[in-house]
Amino acid sequence: MTLSIMSPPTAEDRGGSGPLILLVSPDLLSTSRLAGLAREAGGRLETLRSLDDPLPGGPYDLVLLDLQAVIGDPAVLVTRVRAIIEPQRTQTGKAGRLVAFGPHVAKDRLDQAKAAGADAAISRGELLGGFPAILSRWCG
Repeated sequence: MTLSIMSPPTAEDRGGSGPLILLVSPDLLSTSRLAGLAREAGGRLETLRSLDDPLPGGPYDLVLLDLQAVIGDPAVLVTRVRAIIEPQRTQTGKAGRLVAFGPHVAKDRLDQAKAAGADAAISRGELLGGFPAILSRWCG
């Protein structure tokens, strides 16, 4: 019996040279908008609608956590998302950066996510308005 270990897919294997992004959100409007921005950047967006669902793929270059649409304590959410993507780090030696986002008026939730270990916590406006810069900073 021969056992072969498959390498994780590269950007070229996925059909593009851009990043593979995971959006953690049940919000269809955010999914649609961010998928379009990812395509414009040459990347692809996959969605995890619930933290209880299995990952749709990976490994991810960037993980976006929607603090408005995913209900719960931001610290707990960040911890759970980190635990979900941790096997990717173990398998590939690489783990996508975690960027939490939400309404600018939810500064406390953004601060809590950052304190809990998110690489960044930004407003929805910053994410949507500066998407190429976000990709450049966290995927580059």
